[in-house]
Amino acid sequence: MTDEPVSRYYVSQRLKLHYAVWGEDGNPPLLLIHGNRDHARTWDQVAVRLKDRYCVYAVDLRGHGDSAWAVGGQYSLPEFVLDIAMLAAELDRNPLTIISHSLGGAVALEYAGVFPEDVRKVVAIEGLGPAMREPTPASARMRGWIKHMHEFDARKPRRYATIEDAVRRMREENPHLSEEMAYHLTLHGSKKNADGTLSWKFDNYVRLHSPYEFNIAEAREIWNQIRCPVLLIRGSESWASDPEQDGKASAFHDYRTELVQDAGHWVHHDQLEKFMEIVNNFL
Repeated sequence: MTDEPVSRYYVSQRLKLHYAVWGEDGNPPLLLIHGNRDHARTWDQVAVRLKDRYCVYAVDLRGHGDSAWAVGGQYSLPEFVLDIAMLAAELDRNPLTIISHSLGGAVALEYAGVFPEDVRKVVAIEGLGPAMREPTPASARMRGWIKHMHEFDARKPRRYATIEDAVRRMREENPHLSEEMAYHLTLHGSKKNADGTLSWKFDNYVRLHSPYEFNIAEAREIWNQIRCPVLLIRGSESWASDPEQDGKASAFHDYRTELVQDAGHWVHHDQLEKFMEIVNNFL
């Protein structure tokens, strides 16, 4: 489907983490950060369109793709941001341009706020966190989190008899996907079990949310430290709220927003050419 990247590895918090590289090392650096339960190769179509101008690095976050799983199954935003900081130190190519999606968008925006001098530009597809809800008492959140942990300890990863079965599940998750793209994502996002069945590469524990709720005040303080241009993208058919209307965009100094029609949460898959047009203009 695409040119094959080179695989490289680095270490963060004693975990061996993977990233894929396209393009010449001498080109300006561009980092791609995927969303939850996804993987580095979700960016292939984007990477091959940018590799002549950039050296493109697509990371597998901990617990995803070909990166190690976290001991104990803890996956928090600060740990993901740490992993990006460790990768940036490994690359030693700051300032980075970053394109990111969903969880990856949250990671990219937090990283850019913590290290504003190390980021040139940020594109975040629906990376501003969940819609705000009425707060739940901390004791109830902790009880619920522990209950879910017990349940997850008893769960086994889902197994698919054939890759076609896994592809069907992939398209159920995102009906916008073409058959070709669903196959590509499944091929690189699954692993073969000893009995010949397939399971997803991601650690099931990445599904669990922290008992500590999203703190919008702290997120805004971090976003407010960002000094580079920020592009916020969302799909017209997605669940994501409008950052202009919900007030989140006001935390940024230099930003623009884009709504992509006929796209869901995975804008870069659902409307690739339109996405690339918007991104190229921004870059």
